[in-house]
Amino acid sequence: MIADVDVSPVAALLGDPARARIAQALHDGRALPASDLARRAGVAASTASEHLAKLVEGGLLAVERSGRHRYFRLASGEVAHAIEALAAVAPPARPRSLRQASVGEALAAARTCYDHLAGALGVALADGLLARGAIEERDGDFALGPAAAETLAVLGIPSLPARRPAVRRCLDWSERRPHVAGAFGAALCTRALEACWVERLPGSRAVRLTEAGRKAFASLGA
Repeated sequence: MIADVDVSPVAALLGDPARARIAQALHDGRALPASDLARRAGVAASTASEHLAKLVEGGLLAVERSGRHRYFRLASGEVAHAIEALAAVAPPARPRSLRQASVGEALAAARTCYDHLAGALGVALADGLLARGAIEERDGDFALGPAAAETLAVLGIPSLPARRPAVRRCLDWSERRPHVAGAFGAALCTRALEACWVERLPGSRAVRLTEAGRKAFASLGA
């Protein structure tokens, strides 16, 4: 029998600033090598290796091997969801340079949150999907709405995988309002990247909405 959940080990892992930066660097769902994560965390390669080992052992990161190389990613969508929730209650960091300020503005405008779209764009898409009836609010979460199938067809998304929740509500840390996660959010993000409706910006999780994306998302009211 389980008495309760002990969050302290996870909190301790993310309580270290370097480990928190590593986790945030992986928040776009991609797998990155240790050298890249060391640079993003601002620590030496040996220090990053120690942090990565602890994060893997703690179940927050997973390792993918390709030949002699190792790549690290978040262990699951639940880990990403937890990090986004922490970010929503964390105090904002002050930019130390013009570049940091520019990156912060880009992240707030549009970014990936693990495998779905977030920021002002993600929240606008959630509002549009709610207004269209593609999703609806139910029991404090999102659920598929009566116009879900029609909306997926309009977006060119054939179907949603059955192995995960169809749609979930994810609190956006910059907007303090929900964006769309789950299979619907992931499929929409994948479609947007493949169709060049959004483009990744180098060096961060930020994405840029393209003119094609503006036209495509206009049908959703976003």
